[in-house]
Amino acid sequence: MMETKNRLVIIIVIGALVIGNAFFVPNYFFAYNELQEIKSTQTKTELNTKVVNFTSMFIKKVLQADKEVDFETRLSLENAVRDLKDEQVMQEWQNFIGSKTEQEAQNSVKKLLGILISKIQK
Repeated sequence: MMETKNRLVIIIVIGALVIGNAFFVPNYFFAYNELQEIKSTQTKTELNTKVVNFTSMFIKKVLQADKEVDFETRLSLENAVRDLKDEQVMQEWQNFIGSKTEQEAQNSVKKLLGILISKIQK
């Protein structure tokens, strides 16, 4: 009689654990997927912030400059470009700083700004 009660208790406990797992496993996967979406959104937001900050700095310090761009400004712009970790932006930046004529520089600026705008993700 006592063994039967013990078995019944063990079966009830195991059954409750199985039911609990059946309830929590789908919730775990739902929460995991939601976390991945949040991480993706956070990554996009960080990239967008970096792109907007660089673009703003570039416009203020280069395009709206009244005088030649000094070394410190060039260095901060270079670091901001590298911080984006984007090969396409870096290549167009190299084209811009390597421009020999004003026309080449203007064309590079147009391409660079176009690339930066296209990098902003929704």
